Amino acid sequence: MGYRVVVVGATGNVGHEMLNILAERQFPADEVAVLASRKSLGTEVSFGEKTLKTQDLDTFDFTGWDMALFAVGSDATKIYAPKAAKAGCVVIDNSSLYRYDADVPLIVPEVNPEAIHGYAKKNIIANPNCSTAQMVVALKPLHDRAKIKRVVVSTYQSVSGSGKEAIDELWEQTKAIYNPTKEVPPKVYPKQIAFNVIPHIDVFLDDGSTKEEWKMVAETKKIIDTSIKVTATCVRVPVFVGHSESINIETEDFLDEDEARDILREAPGVMVIDKREDGGYVTPVECVGDFATFISRIRQDSTIDNGLNLWCVSDNLRKGAALNAVQIAELLGREVLKKG
Repeated sequence: MGYRVVVVGATGNVGHEMLNILAERQFPADEVAVLASRKSLGTEVSFGEKTLKTQDLDTFDFTGWDMALFAVGSDATKIYAPKAAKAGCVVIDNSSLYRYDADVPLIVPEVNPEAIHGYAKKNIIANPNCSTAQMVVALKPLHDRAKIKRVVVSTYQSVSGSGKEAIDELWEQTKAIYNPTKEVPPKVYPKQIAFNVIPHIDVFLDDGSTKEEWKMVAETKKIIDTSIKVTATCVRVPVFVGHSESINIETEDFLDEDEARDILREAPGVMVIDKREDGGYVTPVECVGDFATFISRIRQDSTIDNGLNLWCVSDNLRKGAALNAVQIAELLGREVLKKG
């Protein structure tokens, strides 16, 4: 006997990836319902070899469904997630709405699977921010060995993190560079994204940081250890899919770069590609469509006693969103619901 699964926001980029990954990983689903807003009602989406027709989120009855993977914004989630949870359907939410709620577990299955049992307080589980998800997969095994004190991270985040409109904006602006008679003014971003980088993701806060940077700080503390100090600079780059991060780590105990490399090679969800030669590292183009978080450029930081540098790359639509949500669903089924 398998699960009855709902995918909310099935016509969006992340919802589409959720369906792909559920099929690829052969998730034990007896029945899958795909929901969208009324304007997308009846749109057909693929699930493996099946074609499913979207149903209306506003009128859907979640009673009798085991779990719902939400891939809609916080505004819609605020309305419909409590309805699903109240009907007995466990919500796995990809928005930021519940990430900082003390009664909602924030989970990356390779990092803090034990937190899954906290779902029962609200019948809701939160998926972390895309930039946080890949970073904590890299940090946790190193923290277990040498206890991380401080992290300095700079991100290079692809436009797909902002949705389809941002992908279109990059594409149209790139074409316009070679056609001077055509102008494509920025709409999604405050400045041109084609052939440019923008050190600004989400809104600015009073201390000068952006909300994206604050998310990385708060979520790393909640997922791994509240004592870790994190400072982040988040940058949007003209890449379609795949987030990259330059991570500097300071640990309490000395950790040799060779031992760190060996630890990461054995870590769940991590793939180490680290050759000190031309091309001996992974870039965003190469990570697209893959489940792994790729680690390269592992090296000692000689400016502090216990320092390491590394380069971290992952498909943000997969590990940063859809894959992590499906992994949470697998964990929930395996450890709690135990039907499949």
